[in-house]
Amino acid sequence: MSETNPAAAEVAAPHRYTAAMAAEIEARWQDFWDAEGTYEAPNPSGDLAGEPGLVARPKKFIMDMFPYPSGAGLHVGHPLGYIATDVFARFHRMTGHNVLHTLGFDAFGLPAEQYAVQTGTHPRVSTEANIENMTVQLRRLGLGHDKRRSFATIDPAYYKWTQWIFLQIFNSWYDEEARRARPISELIAQFESGGRAVPGGRSWSGLSVAEQADLLGEYRLAYASDAPVNWCPGLGTVLANEEVTADGRSERGNFPVFKAKLRQWNMRITAFADRLLEDLEELDWPEAIKLQQRNWIGRSEGARVDFPIDGERITVFTTRPDTLFGATYMVLAPEHPLVEKFTPDAWPEGTHDAWTGGHASPAEAVAAYRAQAAAKSDVERQAEAKDKTGVFIGAYATNPVNGEKIPVFIADYVLMGYGTGAIMAVPAGDQRDFEFARAFELPIPCIVEPTDGRGTDTSTWEDAFAAYDAKITNSANDEVSLDGLPVAEAKARITEWLERKGIGEGTVNFRLRDWLFSRQRYWGEPFPIVYDEEGVAHALPESMLPLELPEVEDYSPRTFEPDDADTEPETPLSRNEDWVNVTLDLGDGPKRYRRETNTMPNWAGSCWYELRYLDPRNDQKLVDPEIEQYWMGPREGQPHGGVDLYVGGQEHAVLHLLYARFWSKVLHDLGHVSSAEPFHKLYNQGMIQAYVYRDSRGIAVPAAEVEERDGAYYYGGEKVTRLLGKMGKSLKNAVTPDEICAEYGADTLRLYEMAMGPLDVSRPWDTRAVVGQFRLLQRLWRNVVDEETGAVTVVDAEGADIDEETLRALHKAIDGVRGDLEGMRFNTAIAKVTELNNHLTKTGRPVPRPVAESLVLMVAPLAPHIAEELWRKLGHTDSVVHQDFPVADPAYVVDETVTCVVQVKGKVKARLEVSPAISEDELEKVALTDEKVVAALGGAGIRKVIVRAPKLVNIVPA
Repeated sequence: MSETNPAAAEVAAPHRYTAAMAAEIEARWQDFWDAEGTYEAPNPSGDLAGEPGLVARPKKFIMDMFPYPSGAGLHVGHPLGYIATDVFARFHRMTGHNVLHTLGFDAFGLPAEQYAVQTGTHPRVSTEANIENMTVQLRRLGLGHDKRRSFATIDPAYYKWTQWIFLQIFNSWYDEEARRARPISELIAQFESGGRAVPGGRSWSGLSVAEQADLLGEYRLAYASDAPVNWCPGLGTVLANEEVTADGRSERGNFPVFKAKLRQWNMRITAFADRLLEDLEELDWPEAIKLQQRNWIGRSEGARVDFPIDGERITVFTTRPDTLFGATYMVLAPEHPLVEKFTPDAWPEGTHDAWTGGHASPAEAVAAYRAQAAAKSDVERQAEAKDKTGVFIGAYATNPVNGEKIPVFIADYVLMGYGTGAIMAVPAGDQRDFEFARAFELPIPCIVEPTDGRGTDTSTWEDAFAAYDAKITNSANDEVSLDGLPVAEAKARITEWLERKGIGEGTVNFRLRDWLFSRQRYWGEPFPIVYDEEGVAHALPESMLPLELPEVEDYSPRTFEPDDADTEPETPLSRNEDWVNVTLDLGDGPKRYRRETNTMPNWAGSCWYELRYLDPRNDQKLVDPEIEQYWMGPREGQPHGGVDLYVGGQEHAVLHLLYARFWSKVLHDLGHVSSAEPFHKLYNQGMIQAYVYRDSRGIAVPAAEVEERDGAYYYGGEKVTRLLGKMGKSLKNAVTPDEICAEYGADTLRLYEMAMGPLDVSRPWDTRAVVGQFRLLQRLWRNVVDEETGAVTVVDAEGADIDEETLRALHKAIDGVRGDLEGMRFNTAIAKVTELNNHLTKTGRPVPRPVAESLVLMVAPLAPHIAEELWRKLGHTDSVVHQDFPVADPAYVVDETVTCVVQVKGKVKARLEVSPAISEDELEKVALTDEKVVAALGGAGIRKVIVRAPKLVNIVPA
């Protein structure tokens, strides 16, 4: 909602701080900082090495999550975190740290490609234009970034190393015994020497090149496989599990997602599941984010059990092996690879009609049900639907503990992505199994003694009885009995028996799946992989990196009708035959190869960018070891190393953050970095929200043109509704930082965003409230500069010449602001600065120089431009950026007196000014002799006196 801008209107005094003056000051100091390299953080070595004294200081590496350079530019919600980290970084420069703070751009991804498809503009052209625009916007905010270290993920010099890291992962495997990644060459040596047996008893040299490649693919941390994937026809690409929403649609575009089987690149992140869980404990992250990662990884202990079937076996994972005697049927995921193998041509004699789904043969039933299941998302399949569906595949397995033949079904509530994609169904102990058994008239034996009085006759049960504190029953064979045992003991006994019989083993399972790493897009990093005539994948040598994206005329992957599940990807790169088919010499002479035509996902470049900030010009190494150790190496309190502070949104809890942790651990294991974790401390900032106004059709109208009348809101004369929500161009409520900077200046914007509330809490934007922080800066300016003459008005004075009230106000402010800035409580820091500034204004006297200089230094991290200007006016020739932050004198921080409240019968009767150090006995004597207290008691006796020195005395009369 618009109004006349008071900042621009106030021009009466020639030297008053106005919007025009703020703009001139800010532009001038930004130019100065750039020219002087004020924010350049020196490395201990290399081409960014600098002043040794700075390197000798304690370091502080402060990072923001990568911005994506959108064509819409920034709105005022975007810089919230950037301003916060800038304040924090500035404070630490002033407290004696060598601070690395910079910003790059995460520039590959779908938006630029979609824009290219729509307009024919090359993604690089539009992306670089967006970066240039965003850089200008960010510079105007006065952010203290080391600009030498900035880059974009689309720079070939950058993604050369993204490709190089992919090859490190491709050329490594996870050694379970050593619990670390190791070079694949060491695994090959084990196969060659016979130290590790080749499956099937053959020798390594006896395998063909293709067979060797297939075997190594079972170990590589980056591997290609034919596996169920999330296929999104509307986008023309496959998606990682994390990119599919809870309702089974694409995170970007909101298209339906289906299960399909395709050959794709994967990252074996599951090998690191235990370490990803364990190392979380040492990280200074919000507990909510840690919990999300724990749940996503989903560690559970249990047993793998083999169920014989037709001379082979189906393996299941169960967390309750103690309930094996209650398993009366099995369920496979519809896409389980063994379904077709065990599906006979005809229904077995006596097959229950309810099991067939009305189909003439098992094959028909399975095909129809698979098509039905493929149209559902994983979330839909796992939903607690009242009606359970499934079909019998026409085969029976054998329960290994009692020899009973149990039917094998497929049902959509079992997912291929969890466990083995097969379950033993124990209907008495699991609600979904119970409902399925009732629907298909399957036996429900009681195997756990109910403790809720329902009895053991399951025909009377209304639901399953799932308990961990009951005893096992009806669970014995000739070799083992679980009857009467509690659950934990029964699990241990049956697991030991399974292992002794060779039909099972205790194991750990994870919900986490391997990371799907292929995208059928153009605008992404090309894979440094080529295939020979036999289809064997070969890594490009480092000398051929970077493999750059070719120029193409058509950027669009082939998309399909969103609901058409019977489709397959076609990538833009596959249409460029001259690039795809190449002759290369990979060490054994020139040969023809075919390039990989998928590209990496947009997460690839952001998995390691913290390392590039350290050594951005290095074209010989990923990062210089000495530099990496200096900025990110392990140290006291940070046993895994990592960035000192990482600020961003909590929406990346199980995407970027989990992926980056995985890459960091691989690089650490292979000896490329000393840090096993990328980010030691994580802070999630809240969101700046804005009111969305909608007309009677529900369409958003321009918020700036809405008028408020008598508590209602009108647009063009029509009444509209108002609801607090996100800020964005599509909602017509976006306010750009450019607008606020033009009306008030960047320092005002910075102060307002930091003062709106706690940084980690969402808060509503109110343009009308911005003027409050502008007024603060005007009062600060007037306390130092005469608005009429422009002369500095402070007076030289030593401590003895400053009145005690002002000294106490000053040192309390210093103490409070220092603590608040360290704790990222920027809103309360601003409140304390405001309180001191107001005190100085109210005295009506010229401000003593020591007080004015301390105030300017406290303001410097928050409003750096006006602080630089005032610091220079106060006679200093060096920048305020690297000055020492003021230190409070403890003698003035403690109040000379405090107010003690005295209550009689719970009501306040007196307020006493007492020493903060007064004892309880002294305080009681003072309170009982106070005239007002004596009058309130009226001669009554005293039953009890409660003293909480120095602030409270509560007297209870007899």
